[in-house]
Amino acid sequence: MAGYGVRYICDFDGFKVLKLPYNGRGVYPRSFSMHIFLPDARDGLPALVERVCSESGFLDTHVPLKCVPVGNMLIPKFKISSGFEATEVMKKLGLVLPFTVDPLAGGNVTEMVESPAGEDPYVSAIFHKSCIEIDEEGTVATAVTVPRLRGGGCPTETVDFVADHPFMFLIREDKTGTVLFMGHVLNPLAG
Repeated sequence: MAGYGVRYICDFDGFKVLKLPYNGRGVYPRSFSMHIFLPDARDGLPALVERVCSESGFLDTHVPLKCVPVGNMLIPKFKISSGFEATEVMKKLGLVLPFTVDPLAGGNVTEMVESPAGEDPYVSAIFHKSCIEIDEEGTVATAVTVPRLRGGGCPTETVDFVADHPFMFLIREDKTGTVLFMGHVLNPLAG
């Protein structure tokens, strides 16, 4: 993705952040944005990720609030997908009842799904898959978690933002700050 004009970019100590707002639609529009965190140093991604993960409120205090004129903006195309079987993770977090076969122990999900009489459905596994794709047209981001059931004002100076080395990205809901997707691109030149 290449661009110019006016964008939400802020230059912080050691890194820049680009905010790309998406338009909300529907009866209750939400406001979503992609944020790209680009370290100044070509090998600065590990230190930046450490800061994001260890400093309380980091994401809330490092959001571009003003538009600035952009001289050169380049973001590579990329597609990242990930999936995993989440049953054991969910159990370790304390979610065990849906996995229980014994309906007397409160472990079935009959109130959530329809099943033939006499069958007590339960969750045998949970799978999660997510995918994000960035190209010239914009962003497509999807995620799904599936249970398997059994039984049942601007400065005049321009700013460049050229993501030609490792960077971190995330998609947030702007009002609540909820992070929906987060990842990093280690070799943007490979796209």
